[in-house]
Amino acid sequence: MDERAIFTGVKVFSATKAKDREEMGEVITRWMRDHPTAVPVDRVVVQSSDREFHCLTITIFYREEPARP
Repeated sequence: MDERAIFTGVKVFSATKAKDREEMGEVITRWMRDHPTAVPVDRVVVQSSDREFHCLTITIFYREEPARP
């Protein structure tokens, strides 16, 4: 197994409102900045919709690494 593919955590970001979908990149960037020991190793992006609602979900798989001095 590829050592880089091992993950120890998962963070899910999801939005259905247009404004929330537009801001999702900033929300993810802020979360990553607030969790500097979480190193992303993979991600899954899913978009789904029906007649009325559009949902965007971004799932980040990460591994915790020791904080750098």
